[in-house]
Amino acid sequence: MQTIELQGGPYRLTAFFRPGQPANQTLHVYLEGDGRPWQQGRWPAADPTTRSSLMLPLLGLDPNPALYLGRPCYNGHAADPGCEAALWTSARYGETVVGAMTEALKRFCKRHGFRQLVLIGHSGGGSLAMLLAGRLSQTVLIVTLAGNYDIDSWTEYHHYLPLNESLNPARQPETGVPERHFLAERDRTVPPDLFVTALSRRTHSHVEILPRIEHHNGWLEVWPQILNRITE
Repeated sequence: MQTIELQGGPYRLTAFFRPGQPANQTLHVYLEGDGRPWQQGRWPAADPTTRSSLMLPLLGLDPNPALYLGRPCYNGHAADPGCEAALWTSARYGETVVGAMTEALKRFCKRHGFRQLVLIGHSGGGSLAMLLAGRLSQTVLIVTLAGNYDIDSWTEYHHYLPLNESLNPARQPETGVPERHFLAERDRTVPPDLFVTALSRRTHSHVEILPRIEHHNGWLEVWPQILNRITE
């Protein structure tokens, strides 16, 4: 796996790339959750980077060409020019973040010749997968794991501060791209009942609730089977 720095507008995004089979022109893009945007739920964190990645271990089980795409200001870049706490709190899914990730991914695909994308996101990474898909015409599949589909409903459910500077995937036009949404039965962060009905109503959506899975725990055990199904 190669550690690389990608440029998205003025922001540097840390990424991890494993080439996989050279003849495969489909890239699996792994998008991490929100990490640690707050300290004790009250103060914006000085560095929002997650301490325990879920998506990197999942990428490690994937034999296909795969890229872990970091967000602006994460993974050691919190003090970079242009970085401010809003980009990992109220604007964590905002135009600045989505635009930078879109630009970085377009450049990467052009440089390496990838013609198709499968966007795979966990939790808030699922929100970003849905937002990015509308801007990346080469997207052929969206996969979310405990994805935060409707950020307004989610913040209201938890009594969190509203993410007023963010884009809400639930309020964006459908892309026409096939979607596979996997919700976790024992998830208290993104409870399945919060989104299962709304996700099921989307035109190209398939939704499953996986038994005995929690928000962060249990995904490694089921990921090989999910991978086999989404790559068929």
